[in-house]
Amino acid sequence: MTGKRSGISVLIATPHKMARELIMGALKRHANFHVVDSATSAQEVLEAAKSADVDVGLISATLADGPMSGFGALRQIRESFPKVKAVILLEGREHNLVVDAFRAGAKGVFCLSQSNFKSLCRCVEQVHAGQIWANSSELVEVIEAFSQLAPIRVVNADGMRSLTKREEDVVRLLAEGLQNRDIAKELKLSEHTIKNYLFHIFDKLGVSSRVELVLYAVSSTKRPPAAGVQSGKQESEPASIMEIGGKLPTKADKGSDAKSSRSRTRKPKR
Repeated sequence: MTGKRSGISVLIATPHKMARELIMGALKRHANFHVVDSATSAQEVLEAAKSADVDVGLISATLADGPMSGFGALRQIRESFPKVKAVILLEGREHNLVVDAFRAGAKGVFCLSQSNFKSLCRCVEQVHAGQIWANSSELVEVIEAFSQLAPIRVVNADGMRSLTKREEDVVRLLAEGLQNRDIAKELKLSEHTIKNYLFHIFDKLGVSSRVELVLYAVSSTKRPPAAGVQSGKQESEPASIMEIGGKLPTKADKGSDAKSSRSRTRKPKR
């Protein structure tokens, strides 16, 4: 397919015909979406991404190729078609998969059995706008997994270190939930210096919020996936990073009460 279409171009990849048709029907009822193709296997996903002008890909964790084959397709999309923003579709509450999804390059995770079509439409819109889509307990799972890792080393595709050792220390402490003044105290630096570090880190990695920074660090760290930790909280309706900004600070210089007015698309430097 050629030519730029209006609205958000969506690719749907799932091996289940009924689920595929239901999602396509839900999206087609909205003028803001255009379903450009559907796929059942990893190879079909890549062919669709190559031939169609895809903005957002909705990819099941398991495709026709076998269990968790959707993650393989997601990694190949990230490498070959970085402009395509992908959301992993989960059938239910599955341990480890949330963390693995962000490691593979997903911009969001969506649980089909615990959400409605209205939420799915909102998910596509928010991910297309450059935000991360996850609910509070899923973010807790990612941050808990992050805290179990050894000191991070964010690297690019060539294995080159992206951050300095001091910047990595700042990211590690931020992921542990420390505020700027606490990070400053821990590293024996001024709070102003920590703010400057965060601005430099945001600029280097192309992120615009503290939560996005943690997610980027998790997905870019060249380590085996850590076991996810299940949140004890009740599942809530999925929310974008913008919506939970009041719980986790979004601007380095404004503390926990500020919300990011917009998010830039993260493009890891290669």
